[in-house]
Formats: sequence, structure tokens, C-alpha cells
Amino acid sequence: MTIEMDGTKEHWEDVWSRKKSDQVSWYQDYPKTSIEMILSTNPSKDARIIDVGSGDSSLVGELLDLGFKNITVLDISAKALEKAKERLGKRAEMVKWVECDIRRFDAGDRYDIWHDRALLHFLTSEEDLKNYVELARKHVTEGGFLILAAFSTNGPMMCSGLDAKQFSEESMKELFSDGFDHIKSFEEKHTTPFGADQIFIWAVLRKK
Repeated sequence: MTIEMDGTKEHWEDVWSRKKSDQVSWYQDYPKTSIEMILSTNPSKDARIIDVGSGDSSLVGELLDLGFKNITVLDISAKALEKAKERLGKRAEMVKWVECDIRRFDAGDRYDIWHDRALLHFLTSEEDLKNYVELARKHVTEGGFLILAAFSTNGPMMCSGLDAKQFSEESMKELFSDGFDHIKSFEEKHTTPFGADQIFIWAVLRKK
């Protein structure tokens, strides 16, 4: 889950060139909570789903296995997207791929579900956070859902050599209060491939 931090796109391309997908801290063999949260919104198989900052996550493949037909994957790293496409093989043709810094994302598409696991906490400035909310408000359909996971106040303050922002249930509610109703939040422990524990906070919100 990578995002360009002003001039560091090359850094992330280098990371994805050197590391296998199971060698990055956010790796999950199976994205259990992501799947559970997406299914909790009771989506149709035609629901338009975007996974922002996906990297080479296995989520897209699991969504295809479940029969979802309208999936968009966004990441800043071309190399990460290449890895995901190679892993999916022929099924990659069923997915829309977007190489983009989320802060510069502007598509004509609208989404019923916006999923973000481990991108939001890299947005440490108030300007970038405000822009993210505006992007979500613009691109999520009325009644659609935001499903977010970021470092909690018990989580790391840095990740992959970058500063990371920490969130609480209250700060999530406040950040998205203009345009979204908060449904639920909870903390979850993620164990990295290196054995370190990271505490994430999940939030599910609905577009007003």
C-alpha cells in the first residue's frame, strides 16, 4: 500500500523491485477483515469496488473468486501493479488498473465501496487529509461505503521509512464528518512477516 510522498515514487518502485510481496510489512496471506467488512455492506456482485493503495494485495483475487465484476485497483507503483497482474494471469483483464498518486486521483467513475487498508496513515498533512476526504466524497456513490484501516493511536508512528499518522475512532469520525455517517470502528492487531505487531483501527462509514 504505497503512496508518493513528493518525489519518492522512485523509492516505492525500488521497494517493489527488490522485495517480494510477502516481504513488506503490510502483507497478508488472506485479507480476512477486508473481505468481512466488504461483505458486511451486503453488496451485489455488480457493486463498483475500488481498492486504493492496493500494492500487490491478494484482495483483488479474492474479490474475483467471490464473483465481483467491477473492481478497480489503484496504486502509485507500476511495479506493484505488474506483480498483481502477473499473479492474476488471465483474470487481470477483468480488473481496471490505475497507476496514480491518490492525491492526484480524479476519475469520472463512481464507486459503491471504497476500500483503503494502510494508505491513509501516510497522509500526514492537514491539506492531504482534507483532499482525501473530498476525493472520497466525490467518488463514492450516495449510500456507498468507505472501508478504512490505518494505524491506531496504539500503532506505529513510522512505516517503510516514512512518518505515519495515527487515528482514533473519534478522529476518524471527525475527519469524515462532512459527508459520511460513521457506522463502526474497531482495533485489530496485524503481525508483520517479521513478527512485529502493528495495531490498526478499522472504520466503516456510509456516504450521506
